[in-house]
Amino acid sequence: MKVAGIALDAGTRSPIVLLRDASERRQLPIYIGQEQARAIISVLEGQTPPRPLTHDLMVNLMDEWGMVLERVVIHSLQDNTFYALLQVRQGEVKKDIDSRPSDAIAIALRTKSPIWVMEEVIADASMPVDRDADEAERKAFRDFLSNLRPGDFNQGGRFTKQDES
Repeated sequence: MKVAGIALDAGTRSPIVLLRDASERRQLPIYIGQEQARAIISVLEGQTPPRPLTHDLMVNLMDEWGMVLERVVIHSLQDNTFYALLQVRQGEVKKDIDSRPSDAIAIALRTKSPIWVMEEVIADASMPVDRDADEAERKAFRDFLSNLRPGDFNQGGRFTKQDES
């Protein structure tokens, strides 16, 4: 997933970080705090603070101790709360460190580390970016299935296109 940007909830004015999948078809909205929103926006806009902020300090500590953030994993959603892990490596030792998704994202952006989201979380909480394209894809797949015949498969189990003339 990649950070598509920060939005504001129309009713509460609370910041929301929007994660988007590689196909640009699904996005995952996660409500975050004002400070985390500022930390994420500063990286997205290429701003460097005059002194290290909290997430910068964390990255500096990791660098000094030879730690590498391999990835961030947003692994579950429970009672409307997302849970994330920082998967960190120091030499041959790997550790999973519990984190709020907003902090994990802010650190991942600073270290250019990948952001992963478990399929179950995407299934439970993502929303389509383009509903019309999703519906067109579903319709095309239903049409494909409705025209499928047993003779369209060869004996090896692979699909083959039969001459319809």
